[in-house]
Amino acid sequence: MPLDLPALESAVTSAVAEKKLTAPAAANIRTWLTEPRYTEYADAVAAHIASGQWKALDDAFWTVIPFGTGGRRGKMYPIGCNAINDRTIGESAQGLATYVKKNVPAGTSLACAIGYDTRHRSREFAELCAEVMVANGFQVYFLDGYRSTPEVSFTVRYKNCICGIMVTASHNPPSDNAVKAYWAGGVQVLPPHDKGVIDEVMTCETIARVPFQQALKDGKVTYCQSEADAAYIQAVLTQSFAGPRDLKIIYSPLHGVGAATVMPILERDGFSGVELFAPHAEHNGDFPNVPGHVSNPENPQVFDAMIERAKQTGAELILATDPDADRVGCATPVKAGGPWKTLTGNQIGVLLADYVLERRKAAGSLSPQHYVAKTLVTSEMIRRIAESYGVRTIGDLHVGFKWIGRTIDAESPSGFVIGAEESHGYLTGTHARDKDAAVAAMLLAELAARCKAEGKTLHEKLESLFWQHGCHVERLYNQSLPGSEGMATMRKLMEKFRTAPPAELGGMKIKQSRDFLNLTTKAPDGTTKPLAAEKGDMIVLDFAEPGNFVAVRPSGTEPKVKYYMFAFEPAEQLHNLEDARSELEARLTRIEKDFQALAASL
Repeated sequence: MPLDLPALESAVTSAVAEKKLTAPAAANIRTWLTEPRYTEYADAVAAHIASGQWKALDDAFWTVIPFGTGGRRGKMYPIGCNAINDRTIGESAQGLATYVKKNVPAGTSLACAIGYDTRHRSREFAELCAEVMVANGFQVYFLDGYRSTPEVSFTVRYKNCICGIMVTASHNPPSDNAVKAYWAGGVQVLPPHDKGVIDEVMTCETIARVPFQQALKDGKVTYCQSEADAAYIQAVLTQSFAGPRDLKIIYSPLHGVGAATVMPILERDGFSGVELFAPHAEHNGDFPNVPGHVSNPENPQVFDAMIERAKQTGAELILATDPDADRVGCATPVKAGGPWKTLTGNQIGVLLADYVLERRKAAGSLSPQHYVAKTLVTSEMIRRIAESYGVRTIGDLHVGFKWIGRTIDAESPSGFVIGAEESHGYLTGTHARDKDAAVAAMLLAELAARCKAEGKTLHEKLESLFWQHGCHVERLYNQSLPGSEGMATMRKLMEKFRTAPPAELGGMKIKQSRDFLNLTTKAPDGTTKPLAAEKGDMIVLDFAEPGNFVAVRPSGTEPKVKYYMFAFEPAEQLHNLEDARSELEARLTRIEKDFQALAASL
């Protein structure tokens, strides 16, 4: 039955007038109702209008889902340009295929690696992507079965692919899914390619497809998981160091893919006492046994049940990876036999950096040409540690491990030691160009075993590093701002920080603000000077007290503003470590309260 377009248009116009629907959503709805490329979805859109589902329509249509720091990510919904569905996944693959073909030399072999995690519809979306790539002339190397994001990055390199696709929404809620797109070399798509791909997506009229089973039969899709698994695991193991292995470990994949690689890697690295945490072992996109059903190893509550299990079994280290196994978290006793506590992403990065640098120095394989890489919002303690080993730090990178991946190739893979970002992402080795929880878990286990042999825990090792390099305390405060209204508030907040940054926060005076979008540095008197940096949507406020600063940025993957806070006390000023840490924590609490008040005033 034909759609009654005049009646639908009238309903949409009235909804905008009654503020039930935003104008951008209305414009996108009209497009989906009238343009031939959206014909198969028009009836569903019309049904939503007829039943007055304006909130659902506004959420699904108020914008076109962008490429953020981790690809195109969002809530799954059958319709909408701001949702993950067959259309947005299909056009993402088509846009990638079209752009790649336009931007590689004639005669280049077209091949794409594809993997997927345990989320709802991940396999379905992966097959859809494969169908599109094959229809566009690509050979597809398909990881059949749940595999990790770093293994997809590895497979792009291993199979000499021109691009890659991973279907995952990382640590997001069960409602979400996404596609991460990779360029040749296994680095996530970077500027200007990300804009080029999205431009192709926006003008995508037809999504070409070859049925998956037909493509498999014709040899255009090749299952490569056995070969890739063996090569990937071997590549990770090359990053291990000899040393003690006497350690009881509990490992959780948080209902994700990690057990397929983390467990065999730990076993082959010599750790025989590893228990797979049974309540989290099931592949389940609902993440049923995780607090809040969000499998995020950044959340300390994720470890509560595992800590109770560790107390029963005498385990000494807990490791957990997110659903696509590119991030790792851990918990250990504060002191042997004492209470347990998790480590933050910054603290894990600090420990791994010191461990790898120390072992490399002992082996005589460090030089001034070697470097570590970190993002702007990752602990500066890593820089201070690297300096103590005579190694460079490239620490002015924007959020997203793709910038670290790009740096490895731009600077020289042979000089790369370790990359770290505060959101629990780490990499050693050059087998991948994305963060890798498997290699990080292996190195954390080695370090914990080494500390145990020396009569220490990881927390005590961290304290010893504080005495050497100063006490560093970091904190992340997230302000959720969902929907179109949230986006408007987010813009107001960022504009306020740019045009009228606060003179002080938490009772501490601000020396300057650095605007990475407009590339200017502003002094308290309003004078500005150019900022030599790469462009990005972030503001950094530097306090008068050296080493103390905050960074503010809108998330590239979720509807929230992120406030990164950094407090520091130099080693030469430390007298009592616990007192210093307490004061720095109190300082960050005062700053956080000021941020909350500022947001509430808008």
